[in-house]
Amino acid sequence: MRIFLLLFFSLSCMLVKGQARKDVTVRKTMKLMGTRFEITVVAPNEDIGYINIDEAVSEIKRIEKIISSWDETSETSLINKNAGIQPVKVCPELYNLIERAIKISEITDGAFDITYASLDKVWKFDGSMDRMPAPSEIERSISKIGFQKIVLNEKDQTVFLPEQGMRIGFGAIGKGYAADKAKELLMAKQVKAGIINASGDLTTWGTKTTGEKWLVGIANPLSKDKVFSWLPVVESSVATSGNYEKYIMFNDKKYSHIIDPRTGYPTTGINSVSIFAKYAELCDAMATAVFIMGKDSGIHMVNQIDGVEAVVVDSENKIHKSSGIVFEKNQ
Repeated sequence: MRIFLLLFFSLSCMLVKGQARKDVTVRKTMKLMGTRFEITVVAPNEDIGYINIDEAVSEIKRIEKIISSWDETSETSLINKNAGIQPVKVCPELYNLIERAIKISEITDGAFDITYASLDKVWKFDGSMDRMPAPSEIERSISKIGFQKIVLNEKDQTVFLPEQGMRIGFGAIGKGYAADKAKELLMAKQVKAGIINASGDLTTWGTKTTGEKWLVGIANPLSKDKVFSWLPVVESSVATSGNYEKYIMFNDKKYSHIIDPRTGYPTTGINSVSIFAKYAELCDAMATAVFIMGKDSGIHMVNQIDGVEAVVVDSENKIHKSSGIVFEKNQ
């Protein structure tokens, strides 16, 4: 009823004044899913804008309740608790998300893998490591990992992890999925434009109040405060993975906090990866995968997938891109 009254009041004012009121941009930042979310909507007025944002927040919290590994009552936690014991019946939404995650694992040859959560962490990025882990430690750390091990039963809608100690986690896809679902909800409610920004994983729809496209800036590797190029994000999404803050150095070599689930070793050779695609879920997963695969293999893979583009900054701060990216340099 409140929404109806606000809309009615807004329309009444337009009629009394004899002219259409201009839309406004409403923005709110908060902590959700353990990270920073910024939600922006274009609305007839601030009140309606904040109502829209609250609805998006509720949707993101609903998603978190399903996919969180920290919530002991979530379906994801139940799957992990029953590893090596029995299959767990889950809602169609989670089942389908796991199914899509496995397909991405197949495309990326395991560079993206939700069973990475089984990793026995022998690498620490808090400054406490003073030596490289032994090869035997690393091999043991990945012994439970393997997307191929996940057993799905479509008829019963169950998920089973066959080995005790196996775990799944959605850290490399969950924020993107939540952003997509929040966008989907707002679009269904006729919110004409906006951005859901989940700590750098963002998705957009519509345009600014001026009619201009939403733009995302690619940071200049030689000066993080400056933008190398602005790229339009039209009814689309972008996600970035980077090692700017979490990494360690051994023998003058930088090791990222992003671990290759196939080998147990941290990735090297890349500083950041930005992926552009229609869905933030895919961007989120592919950004991690390309970071792990490396610039050559990663960009080659992206060039084979319709509707997906990549910008990679290597460890020497050189920029590489997939075939569909055209830069407009901002000098």
